[in-house]
Amino acid sequence: MSARNNQANKAAARERLRLERERQAKKDKTRRQIIVALSVVGVLALAGGIGYAVVQNNKPSQWEAAKDAKVTAPKNTTGDDGTTVVIGKPAAKKTLELYEDSRCPVCAVFEQGVGPTIDKDVEAGKYKIKYIGATFIDNAANGQGSKNALSALGAALNVSPDAFLDFKAALYSAKWHPEESDDKFAKDSYLLEVADTVPALKGNAQFKKNVEDGTFDAWAMKMSATFDKSGVTGTPSLRMDGKPVTDAGGKNAPMTAAEFTTAVDKALKG
Repeated sequence: MSARNNQANKAAARERLRLERERQAKKDKTRRQIIVALSVVGVLALAGGIGYAVVQNNKPSQWEAAKDAKVTAPKNTTGDDGTTVVIGKPAAKKTLELYEDSRCPVCAVFEQGVGPTIDKDVEAGKYKIKYIGATFIDNAANGQGSKNALSALGAALNVSPDAFLDFKAALYSAKWHPEESDDKFAKDSYLLEVADTVPALKGNAQFKKNVEDGTFDAWAMKMSATFDKSGVTGTPSLRMDGKPVTDAGGKNAPMTAAEFTTAVDKALKG
């Protein structure tokens, strides 16, 4: 091979090597650009995900939002935000205030033992009842059942006072009232199942819609605030003319029909 040919071959080899290096350099640059771009997208996605999570975590819960929402008051109510619920004959001179929390197990015992007597007394015009609903058990047990049941009671009251009383009695019944630790009332489906035992509510499409839509959630929160401002510290509690109605011991609500009649007759005399 001549020296000339040898030089030409070396030059050609160097040129091929240069071109190969340029191609490789372009590939490396493109790969780096893709990696950087994907990294930026990943960081933005992570930041977006974190931002979304922060926003979601900072959003008020359904019930927190209900505190500040516009109140739709049920029918058959009066007063600010419809939080005055008085049931009975207008001619009845006295009003018995009844403070209850739907999840309260002692309230369930009270309603099962004394509820029928109260119904008969109200029907006879002996006195009216003023209902004040509480939700403090939800706060203690980190639940929603007291609030949800109170909202559903508003939906029943929107149908009629009798539907309200019958639904309240059903919620407190031995069959349907859950253990305090079991937040069954938080489920609309369970409340509607209980409501199906009340003739005025069974198959009532508007009642069902109001329960599922939370129509009276804001009202329930206002009612709960009314309880909080009352000074009452436990349920069930009874008052007449601003004075507690208690059993013979003077501390607790009367838990039997006989004890209740004795206590309320005394209160009626003033």
